[in-house]
Amino acid sequence: MTNPLPMTLRVYRKLSSAMLPLAPALIKRRLKQGKEDPARVGERRGMSADTRPHGPLVWIHGASVGEVLAAAALIERLRALNLRILLTSGTVTSANIVAKRFPADIIHQYVPYDSPRYVGRFLDHWRPSLALFIESDLWPNLILSSAARRLPMVLINGRMSQRSFPRWSRMSGTISALLGKFEVCLAQSNLDGERFAALGSRNVVTTGNLKLDVPAPPADPAKLERLMAVTRGRPIIVAASTHPGEEEILIEAHRTLAGFFPKLLTVIVPRHVDRGEAIARTIAASGLHAGLRSREELPTATTDIYVADTMGELGLFYRLAPIVFMGGSLVPHGGQNPIEAIKLGASVVHGPHVFNFTDVYEALDRAGGARQVDTLEALVKQLGQLLADPAARDVSLAASTRVVEQLGGALERTLTALEPYLLQLRIEMGAANA
Repeated sequence: MTNPLPMTLRVYRKLSSAMLPLAPALIKRRLKQGKEDPARVGERRGMSADTRPHGPLVWIHGASVGEVLAAAALIERLRALNLRILLTSGTVTSANIVAKRFPADIIHQYVPYDSPRYVGRFLDHWRPSLALFIESDLWPNLILSSAARRLPMVLINGRMSQRSFPRWSRMSGTISALLGKFEVCLAQSNLDGERFAALGSRNVVTTGNLKLDVPAPPADPAKLERLMAVTRGRPIIVAASTHPGEEEILIEAHRTLAGFFPKLLTVIVPRHVDRGEAIARTIAASGLHAGLRSREELPTATTDIYVADTMGELGLFYRLAPIVFMGGSLVPHGGQNPIEAIKLGASVVHGPHVFNFTDVYEALDRAGGARQVDTLEALVKQLGQLLADPAARDVSLAASTRVVEQLGGALERTLTALEPYLLQLRIEMGAANA
């Protein structure tokens, strides 16, 4: 006998059904905000122009860009087993990344809005054989409807942040009912695993963080050569994935550092590219010269700060600069993944708010592979030391590379944990082809 759903989930299901008539207004508003693709809004209602491929289908779901990219190496390994992949996400940005970075045979769909009708339509059309949910994007109807169809579900790269854990603990019955539908929870760290177990996960295995095994992001060789030509001889710092409140600090840091390194070029790569124009205005208001990549401008000799407000070019700028400040860390956002920067040869500096990657940054800081700064003065000091001392950069990079190698291996451990499910799919595939 199955346990009845807690009241919160029963109310949620009724409300999400009752609010269905509001969906057109929601879609219209999101279209105006640029948060939906007008050609693909039907996918949000569970409809698709794509045909389900023959044979077993592995459905992988991640909220946005970070989760989708974390699954890249896993997807490649599953493709090597001749398994077809359905990849869902919820943002236009992630859809663009999939189109640019993933093989053409990966089927991407926008995840349906979490209404029982839309979710049911999606599941009826795609009939997935195995569902892999990345990190913690837990939509109740998506999970409950999948479980009702006896779809095996596994939470991979599971993360439960120090911010989310107390919130979910106050709703223990709700989260336990959802997590209990997953056959296995593959956690990023022992701490994540303990939190998932405390919240009701039945079978928790610590496999590590898939983001540590991601390949370095690509870069267009011609674009890189052009950027290197126009910046040759200049010391360069890249501030990656910055958030509101950080650019002002970086502008002040640049102003101070430029007194010691007159040719200094700071490159700001905002996490959300639509903020480029506003950042350029802030730079101009401070009396510095800005260049804006979205206007197809290149840095000139008079450019102080270059705003790289384009999609999918971080690999380009990581290759350009020997020093990277990781954004989302001077403000309480939780930090961004430093691994790609390290793999492309950059020394890393970060702020104190890195709770999204606690284990990674603690290991890096402990080994001297990254430097934490809490104030503008500390930021200037650490960036200045790295700019002035190439040997210090080499030591930092060697240490960070060792840490990344030691923390790696999540991909192999994840595949090992998934092997029983993959074996079943291979048996089904053989039967379908017989």
